[in-house]
Amino acid sequence: MSFRGWIPFLLAASFVAFVSPPAHAQDVQICFDTADRVTGGDTVTDAEKQKGHEACLRALSDTASIMQKYHLQEADFDIMGNRPKPK
Repeated sequence: MSFRGWIPFLLAASFVAFVSPPAHAQDVQICFDTADRVTGGDTVTDAEKQKGHEACLRALSDTASIMQKYHLQEADFDIMGNRPKPK
């Protein structure tokens, strides 16, 4: 196969890699707001924690950005209180 045959494939792969959809702003905001309230010492009900946790999970699945995934996961750890222990 010649190089010309690979051009459409390379263009499509580049498009998918660089044009990934961002997370929904509402889910990201709910996730971060809930984490801020938990870490700030505010009273947060179990229902609010669950709503924040679910928003974090939706935002995690919707984003392709490694940095955004890191921040969302850290916020979810703050909400749920189950940060992984270092080995």
